[in-house]
Amino acid sequence: MKQRITQLFGIEYPIIQAGMIWCSGWELASAVSNAGGLGIIGAGSMYPAILREHIQKCKKATDKPFAVNIPLLYPDIDKHVEIIIEEKVPIVFSSAGNPKTWTAKLKAEGICVVHVVSNIKFALKAEEAGVDAIVAEGFEAGGHNGREETTTLVLVPMVVDAVSIPVIAAGGIGSGRSMAAAFALGAEGVQIGSRFVASIESSAHIHFKESVLQAKDGSTSLTLKELTPVRLLHNPFYEKLMKAYEDGASKEQLHEILGRGRAKRGMFEGDLEEGELEIGQIAAALSDIRPAAEIVADIWTEFQKVCRNLSSLN
Repeated sequence: MKQRITQLFGIEYPIIQAGMIWCSGWELASAVSNAGGLGIIGAGSMYPAILREHIQKCKKATDKPFAVNIPLLYPDIDKHVEIIIEEKVPIVFSSAGNPKTWTAKLKAEGICVVHVVSNIKFALKAEEAGVDAIVAEGFEAGGHNGREETTTLVLVPMVVDAVSIPVIAAGGIGSGRSMAAAFALGAEGVQIGSRFVASIESSAHIHFKESVLQAKDGSTSLTLKELTPVRLLHNPFYEKLMKAYEDGASKEQLHEILGRGRAKRGMFEGDLEEGELEIGQIAAALSDIRPAAEIVADIWTEFQKVCRNLSSLN
């Protein structure tokens, strides 16, 4: 399939694996890239030296393009950027911050830059900053999310109409059917997170992966808007947060309850009681842990089938 996203990234399929903290290291990124999609290393949970190690291992594991995701509000972003430049990473996905901060520097080094947004305002700012493409991420997505609670179905076509650069849809996408729906809305690619959490190559703890498979509809909620909005799988830590809200907790008290390292504790170390378990609504539709290559192939095959079925309606 040849269109703007596949040509921009030099990939076979417009299927992008999200750069998820604690879940997307070099093994997952290289597996997705080798399968024809675009794998992403999630730098948000890595110290600079660890990021360099993952980039170098990814380069050895694949000769295909891959990317690094950098949450712009995280510490050590300047060091991350320098490592990305030194290691000649071809593509960067930035999120959670102002794209003007690093886009010009990265593009001056020949790096393709994509920015993640959750509303039209920031989509326009990202385009103005000179990014090459935009990820429009809806309310359904896992992890850190927008405060507006705009769903993917509503957000994607509005962003597509507002900008001239390619738009990648994210949030609630985990199958060929949902990919076809995103393309019907005007997206030229999809970014998928939760489906790849439940993959063999994901660096998520097996206890977290298994808890994702047990999720039902309604098992996740967007919370902590006072700090940074995040979609969490319900567990005892989430219930503790809800109790704090009921008791009228202040922003400072919520920050104290959250503490440090809860995401690592939950997703990477497998503490299902006190850990922060970030996952999207699509978790309710997942039923198995599979190799990343199979996930990419199945999504693409189903996408093609749906498109053929829809074209037969004419």
